[in-house]
Amino acid sequence: DRIKTHADTLQCLITLMEEEALEKARLMDAELASGRYRGPLHGIPYGIKDLLAVKGTKTTWGAAPYKDQEINETAHIVEKLDDAGAVLIGKFTLGALAMGDVWYGGVTKNPWNLEQGSSGSSAGSASAVSAGLVPFAIGTETLGSIVSPSTRNGVTGLRPTYGRVSKHGAMALSWSMDKIGPISRSALDNAIVLSVLNGKDPKDQSTIEAAFNFSANKDPKSLKIGYFKSFFEGNRSSENDRKVLEFLENEGFELHPVELETSVAAGPMTMMLMVEGAAAFDELTRLGWDDELVAQHRNAWPNLFRAARFIPAVEYVNLARQRTVLIQEMHDLMKKYDVIVTPSYGGQQLQITNLTGHPALCLPNGFNGGGSPTSITLLGNLFEEDKLVLLGDYIQKNTDWQAKRPPLFNK
Repeated sequence: DRIKTHADTLQCLITLMEEEALEKARLMDAELASGRYRGPLHGIPYGIKDLLAVKGTKTTWGAAPYKDQEINETAHIVEKLDDAGAVLIGKFTLGALAMGDVWYGGVTKNPWNLEQGSSGSSAGSASAVSAGLVPFAIGTETLGSIVSPSTRNGVTGLRPTYGRVSKHGAMALSWSMDKIGPISRSALDNAIVLSVLNGKDPKDQSTIEAAFNFSANKDPKSLKIGYFKSFFEGNRSSENDRKVLEFLENEGFELHPVELETSVAAGPMTMMLMVEGAAAFDELTRLGWDDELVAQHRNAWPNLFRAARFIPAVEYVNLARQRTVLIQEMHDLMKKYDVIVTPSYGGQQLQITNLTGHPALCLPNGFNGGGSPTSITLLGNLFEEDKLVLLGDYIQKNTDWQAKRPPLFNK
C-alpha cells in the first residue's frame, strides 16, 4: 500500500511487480506454516535498481532507448535473494545509464525535500528506503552511486569490496569499477543482506570467494581506527562530521590521525570510467540512440561517450598501470588500520576508493542548515566489511541520527 501511495510522488518506481510479489509472499507464509524458515530475509519485501535483469520483466536502465527492453535472464543476486526468501516487489529508478537522478520518466525526489532530486544513480533505491516503501533495496556504485543517494536521502549504504558480489545480469558501465550493494536503514540490516549477496559466481570472473563473517559479539573498541585529519579540517567537512569524531572519543575509542597521500593523481584515472562506458554503449552512440536520453548537457553521457572515443589506447593502458600503483598504496595505508573515518566527500577519497575497490559504509550523521541529511563514511580493508558494520552498528545503536524519518512519509 505504501508503495502504491507514494511512488508516484517520489517518481522512484519503474515497475511494480505486485502479482509476482503476492504469489511469493503466499509461498513464504505457507513455508513458515509448515516449519520451513529460510533465514532472516524470509518474507521480507525489497526492491532493486532497474539495471538488474529479471526474466519476464522489462529492464530499462532508466533510459528512453531501453524503456521497453526485456533481458532473457535474471541477475545472479536476485536469484540469491529469491532463494533466501526475500520478496521482490519492484524495480526502482536510476539516473539514465547510471548517472544522477534524471531518468526517462522524470526526476526521482528526495523524501526530505520534494523540491530536490534524490541524487544518484541509485536514486529510487535510496528514496524508497528513506520513505519507508521497502526495508531494503539494492543499489550499485561505480563512482559514488550508493554513497551519494544514501547521503541525500538519510539512509545507510554499504558499498562492498569490488569482486565480493556478482554483477552477472547487471548493466555494465565500467567492468573494472562497478559494484553492487545494499541500501537500508541500518548497518546491521545491510550486513544481513550482504551475507546473502556475497559469494563467487562462475558467470562473473571478477568475483572472489571470500567469507563475510560479521559477529555482533565482537568488541568494536578493539578496532584500530584512523581518520583523515585534513579532510575534517577542509571546506567539504561539516560540524556534523566532527561530531562523529567527538562521539567516538567520548565513547572511549582511540582515534589515529592519518593523511591520504598518493604518488599518482586519481582524478585523471576516472577517464577509465569514460572509456569503459563508451565501450559498453558503443552501439548506443553509433546508432544515434543517445539523442533519446533526457540529459544532453556537456557532462551528460552522450557527450562523455563521444569524447571518450578520442582518448588513445596508450593513455588508457598508462592509466591502468598507474591505477595498480594507487591500489597498492591504498592497501599499504589501509592495512595499518581496521577502519578509517572520513567525510563522505572529503578530498578525493570517493574517487580513490572506487578506483581501488575498497569497501565503504555510509551512515547518516545529522542535517545541514537547509534540513537535508548529511553523512559520514567508514572505509575498510579489502573484504573486511564486517569491521565497518561492527563500528557502524555501534554508532547507530548509541546515537539517533539514523532514527529520523521524513515527516511527509512518517505515517
